[in-house]
Amino acid sequence: MYEEPYRWVEAVGNRRQYLDEQFKQGSPVVALAYEQGIVLLTVSKGTPKLYEIYDRLALGGMGHPADLEKLRFSLLEMAHVEGFNRSPSDVTGSRMVKYGIAPVIKQAFEEVFKAPFIVKILLAELGPKAGRDAFLVINYDGTFEEGSGCAVVAATRQVEQEMATYLRGQSSIPLPLDRAVGAALRAWALGDRAQRRAAEETGGGEETKAGTQSGAADAATLDAHFRHAAAEKSVECAVLDRTQPGSSKYRTLTVEELGRLLPPDVNLSLE
Repeated sequence: MYEEPYRWVEAVGNRRQYLDEQFKQGSPVVALAYEQGIVLLTVSKGTPKLYEIYDRLALGGMGHPADLEKLRFSLLEMAHVEGFNRSPSDVTGSRMVKYGIAPVIKQAFEEVFKAPFIVKILLAELGPKAGRDAFLVINYDGTFEEGSGCAVVAATRQVEQEMATYLRGQSSIPLPLDRAVGAALRAWALGDRAQRRAAEETGGGEETKAGTQSGAADAATLDAHFRHAAAEKSVECAVLDRTQPGSSKYRTLTVEELGRLLPPDVNLSLE
């Protein structure tokens, strides 16, 4: 009887190792405030990773497509029920996470005889004015963090910190859309580069070294990595545009728009 708690702790530890392995080949997701709202960017192999949840809420995720889709539908249902029963202003990212999705993910992770959700989720909420935007990141164990200005999800906490540091170093004020897309693109490249290097290394010390090298990369190096890594994939980019008429502020950038916004030396065949 006394061994049961220790067995549970061991089982949870094994689940963490298993889930960490699942994200090594995943595609990071980047969200960044810009002058008129929030831009979200990622790269996928065909299955969408960016979605609208409600008027001012957008979701980005990495992990198993079936798990991401199940949680997306849960958020959609909760948001629309909340908006109908209360008011659209009550549908906030914080409420969706704290009373909705985080407890569900936490319960699935801790029930060791059931499969956990293989997901990491980023929720971006457009504020009523610049500087009031909110970002929430939910981990596979149900823990979450709130922030402002930018947010990312990636394979490891270390890679996420490197990407966030890079984004915060680009400017102290919201960027225009073209520069914000460029910054998000390079942050994605930095994260993908660090993940690939870490996956090739065998020791923790080497992983730290690889992360340092990737963080020191200049814009040209990151653009080159992005061009190479995304050549056979689809670039997803969406915005929550504060100036867009109507209640819904979410829209996906078209191929033509994104082509104009990419850095001049990044020529991709976008799907």
